[in-house]
Amino acid sequence: RATDYHGLPPARWSAIPNGVAVEAASGQGSFVWRPVQGAARCLSWRWRVDAGPGPTDLTRRGGDDRALGVAVGFSGWPPRASAWTRAQHAVAQAQAGGHTLPRSVLLYVWGGTGREPPRFDSPWMSGLGQVRILRPADAPRGQWFEERVDLALHWRESFGAEPPPLQEIAVGTDVDDTPARVSARIEAISFGAC
Repeated sequence: RATDYHGLPPARWSAIPNGVAVEAASGQGSFVWRPVQGAARCLSWRWRVDAGPGPTDLTRRGGDDRALGVAVGFSGWPPRASAWTRAQHAVAQAQAGGHTLPRSVLLYVWGGTGREPPRFDSPWMSGLGQVRILRPADAPRGQWFEERVDLALHWRESFGAEPPPLQEIAVGTDVDDTPARVSARIEAISFGAC
């Protein structure tokens, strides 16, 4: 399912064998997602970027473009989620319509400067999302890279408790702040034992 970021023209997503491809121009951004169920396990995929934005600081709002991000949403709150954070989530949920938003997110990114901390709070998720940069923006273009992440371990490291059940997985792109275009692909997304 394709979903736009609020107020941005959508990127162009297309199905490819065992994955998706995306083309986006400056000012665009969107994501595709699907529901998933079960316990946090390891997640693997392969991806490549043929064109994308240059390095941007992903720790702050504005100017935080990235070629690709893989977001894994969970159904439960982090233990430290405040009443204010939950209220902000409720506002976002009202804007999201029928798409039930996850209550916590791990986000794996191809983008950024490579100088960000190993993991950091998403500036857009009020403490409900943690970001890890797997490939900085200046990673080699036109090459496939294999990834494998331990979701349960990363949720524990990020939020300090055992992870709640999985809710969804999304792949997104964002080039609304820089004069860049994106041409990228991701495939072979699969969950498995760690």
